[in-house]
Amino acid sequence: MGKSVNIAVVGSGYVGLVAAVCFAEMGHQVTCVDNDPRKVAALQGGDTLIHEEHLPELLNRYRNTKVTFTTDLGSAAENAAAIFIAVGTPQSETGDADLSYVEAVACEIARHLTSYKVIVEKSTVPVYTNEWIRRSIERNGIDRKMFDVVSNPEFLREGSAVGDFLHPDRIVVGADSERAAQVLQDIYAPLTDGSYYKQANIIPGPFSADAPPPLLLTSTKSAEIIKHASNAFLALKISFINAVSNLCEATDANVQQVAQGMGLDSRIGPRFLRPGIGYGGSCFPKDVAAFRSVADQMGVDFSLLTEVERINATQKKRFLAKVRAALWTLRGKKLGVLGLAFKGDTDDIRDSPAIEMVQMLLAEGCSVCAFDPAAVERTKAVLPESDKVSYSTDAYAAAEDADALLILTDWAEFGKLDMKKLRTALRYPIMIDGRNMFEPATVAAAGLTYYSVGRPAAHPGRAEANA
Repeated sequence: MGKSVNIAVVGSGYVGLVAAVCFAEMGHQVTCVDNDPRKVAALQGGDTLIHEEHLPELLNRYRNTKVTFTTDLGSAAENAAAIFIAVGTPQSETGDADLSYVEAVACEIARHLTSYKVIVEKSTVPVYTNEWIRRSIERNGIDRKMFDVVSNPEFLREGSAVGDFLHPDRIVVGADSERAAQVLQDIYAPLTDGSYYKQANIIPGPFSADAPPPLLLTSTKSAEIIKHASNAFLALKISFINAVSNLCEATDANVQQVAQGMGLDSRIGPRFLRPGIGYGGSCFPKDVAAFRSVADQMGVDFSLLTEVERINATQKKRFLAKVRAALWTLRGKKLGVLGLAFKGDTDDIRDSPAIEMVQMLLAEGCSVCAFDPAAVERTKAVLPESDKVSYSTDAYAAAEDADALLILTDWAEFGKLDMKKLRTALRYPIMIDGRNMFEPATVAAAGLTYYSVGRPAAHPGRAEANA
C-alpha cells in the first residue's frame, strides 16, 4: 500500500483514537499521545474507552505494534513526519471554540522540533486557527522553514466513525505549501489510489480499488471553513425539517410523506430529513455556535444560524408539551424512557437531547425508568439513581408499569421491539416517539395509542385515521 509514514496523533478521544487505528490499518506507524496516564494504560491494555463499531477489532489488531500509546509527546513528535492535533475544542461561555488545548499542544511540539514536521489540525477549529498555531510555534523560537501547518478536518459520524474514516466521502487537505500537501497525499495514498481496498479483511464500505474516494486540495482557510460550514448546513437541514414537522402537526399533514417527497429531489436528498427532538452530540451544537461566533467577529450577519439554534431548542419544549397533552398532568407520572445517547450506535451523551428531555420531565415531577444499549453508565454520572431515576437492563423492563413509554434515541434495535409485549408491560398503552421509529398504524394495531413528530396520532381501532 505504498510507503509507511511515521505519524503522531495527539489526543485519544473519538477523533484521535479512530484516526490512530485507521492510519495503522492503512499501513502507517502511529504513536498516539494523551496526557492522561489512566487512559494510556487502558488503551495499552485493549480498552477502547468508547462505543464504536470496528474500533475494538482494529485496536486489538494493531495495539502495541503499529499503534503505541504514550504520555510522552516529545519523543512522539521527534520520530514523526506528521503530527496530528486531535484534542478537544469545547465551547466557551461566549460560543467560541476554546482553543487553549490546541495552543498548549502547539507550544509543546515547538519545544521538540529538531527537523521539518507537518503539523496537522484534525480537531474541529475555526478559520484562522492554522495561522495562530504557526504564530505560537514561531514565538517559541522555531524557524518558519522547520514546519508547515495543514488543515485536515474530519467528517466522522459517531457510531460509524471507523467506516467513515476508511471510506470517506472526501478527504480535505488545506495546505499552503506543496511540500506539506505531498506529505498528506502520501499518508492518504492507500485510500486515494485504491490500494487499501485490494487488501484482505478490510473494513467494509462503499469505496473500492476501482472507485476510490476523492482528495480535495484547498487553502488552509478554506479547509477550516469547509468543516464548520458542513456541520452547520446539516444542523440547518435538521432544524428545517423539524420546523416543517410543526407545520404538519398544525395542518394534520404527515411529515414523513413530506420528507419523502422532498428527498426524491436529487438537489435535496433524503438524508437528515428525519424530524425528532433536535440535534445534539459533541459536534453540531458546538460547531454551529462557533461558526456563528466567527461570522460575528468578522462582521458577517449569519443570523440564519441563530434561528437554527432556536428551532433546535424549541423542539424539545414542543415534545414536552406533546407528552403533557398525552397524559394531561405530569406530576407523579412514571415514564419509561428508551434512549439516552444523543444518537443511536454510540454511548456519547454530550449535549444529548434525550438527557435534556429526562431532566425536563424530572423538573415536572415525573419519575423515570430508562434503558439505553450503551449509554447507561455514562448517564449515571449525570443523573445518579434515586427515588425518581432508575435504569433497566432492557426495553421491556423500562416499560414495566409505566404510564407511557418515550422513545428518545434512534437505536436500530428499538425498531424491532415486540409491540404486544410492550403493551402488556405498560400500565397505560401509550407510546410517545420522539424519533419516528415506527409506522403509526402498526403500533395502533398492537393496541397502543401512538404519538410521534409531525404525524397524526394513531389510536387502536381507528383504522381510517391511522392510515
